[in-house]
Amino acid sequence: MSIIGGGNMAQALITGWLKQGIPAGQIQVVEPLAATRRHLQDTLGVGCHEHAGPDLTASQLVVWAVKPQVFKEVAQPLHGLFTQALHLSVAAGVRSDSIARWLATQRVVRAMPNTPVLVGLGQTGLFARTGVTQQERDQVQALLEAVGQSVWVDSEDLLDAVTALSGSGPAYVFYFIEAMVRAGIGMGLSAAQAHQLAVGTFTGAGELARSSCESPAVLRERVTSKGGTTYAAITRMQADKLAELIAVAMQSAQQRSVELGASLDRD
Repeated sequence: MSIIGGGNMAQALITGWLKQGIPAGQIQVVEPLAATRRHLQDTLGVGCHEHAGPDLTASQLVVWAVKPQVFKEVAQPLHGLFTQALHLSVAAGVRSDSIARWLATQRVVRAMPNTPVLVGLGQTGLFARTGVTQQERDQVQALLEAVGQSVWVDSEDLLDAVTALSGSGPAYVFYFIEAMVRAGIGMGLSAAQAHQLAVGTFTGAGELARSSCESPAVLRERVTSKGGTTYAAITRMQADKLAELIAVAMQSAQQRSVELGASLDRD
């Protein structure tokens, strides 16, 4: 396996794969920064190269973890060198048509992971071009589920929706936690107390939603007694149309994903 780019996302994926039993000796990383190469070698034990070249062309899987803005620049010199490999891109916004054209192959899978892959709790949207076999789809899914959960979409355009929901989603959660912490401090709690309660509440509620067979709406209703404290808060949120605002914000993220994808795919 060859990984092009050795940044945070690549390191998170490698860590998950090593925990799943993939030998470090089977992973080769191409990373131009010497300090990052040393870190990868010292902490993860994987092989590192400054440049991708013919010595890596035997790889059956190539993972593209480069910054979207430099994908084309990095890929074009390798045009036709990795045609026997399956290519998995985790570069946000870069469309598979462009990747296929730059690399001269139809065996391309796009992945949209989010930052909780760093703690093994990521959510990843996946799209495969028609040149990808079912066995290869299963291989990719197994690799991504080493660092969380994944979902396949039938249309590549839906990755823009995945980006708006789960790709950007951790920032929405952090923003809400920030607001709850500030409100708690304003009500007299210490910063440490407010932080613990806010983060713990999100963690616990998220796990309850994940493990319950009931919908989030039902779970919400179970802690919302009419006339009670939760009811007062929820009815205020509803009056201020918070749900509609969240939908509009996510649509803005989706549209920006479309725009960025279009700009990155220009030849």
